[in-house]
Amino acid sequence: MVDVPTLGFLRDQLRRARKTRGLSQEDLSRMINYAPSSISAIETGQNQLSADYLARFDKVLETGGLFVGMLELIRLHAEPDWFRPWGEIEREAVSLRWYDPAVVPGLLQTEAYARAMLRAGPPLTNEQVEKRVLARMARQQVLSRDEPPQLIAILDELALRRQVGDRATMVEQCEHLRALADRPFVQVRIIPAATPWYIGLHGPFVLARLADGTKVAHLDNQLRGHTVDSPNDLAALGRRWETVAGEALPRRQTARLIEEVAKSWT
Repeated sequence: MVDVPTLGFLRDQLRRARKTRGLSQEDLSRMINYAPSSISAIETGQNQLSADYLARFDKVLETGGLFVGMLELIRLHAEPDWFRPWGEIEREAVSLRWYDPAVVPGLLQTEAYARAMLRAGPPLTNEQVEKRVLARMARQQVLSRDEPPQLIAILDELALRRQVGDRATMVEQCEHLRALADRPFVQVRIIPAATPWYIGLHGPFVLARLADGTKVAHLDNQLRGHTVDSPNDLAALGRRWETVAGEALPRRQTARLIEEVAKSWT
């Protein structure tokens, strides 16, 4: 079994590597273009570790990618076992159609929103929460690659009206959604809260298409998620997608609604 480092261990090793080379936080600040206060906050656990910080650290200290590799190992093992097959599909997909009536989809969440969601879920230690936040943020790198998947996300308005974290978290999340929706390969559409009951309220689902044409779906329940590849099930989910898409506002009206909801949280 692979010995997976903890976030605390990784921070200790960063601090030790810096001191071993005789560098103060101010010295390192000048070398990697991070404020000394940010370096202190990262080393003490007040700020979250990021791949960017570790990549710069590895480069200037010539560690051969040691710390980025440690972070990737932590991220990999933060994902629940049942999620890993879907995680691979998500990374390989050329298109994703995502519907969620209750929360903002994981690929579109801010760090603060994701952290608040995880803290409100099944009991987790702070270490476990931070690991899962790291894993969720890492998933979002698929949207930053050279050829990202075409993502269409449909949310119920109540997903933005229901508070997750504090009010500032909701403002940030709405603004983040609005910014993502301006990307050419991302569509965000909202189903108004005044819409009568519709079949999508039975639960969230994601439809993925791979480069070779393979189609796979993902379903969540109270305990875990699972992938679906049965042609009959995929056809049924495809029909449900058409139903929820028919209830959703067009992109421009959605943008105005998101802005309206953001103002309501200020």
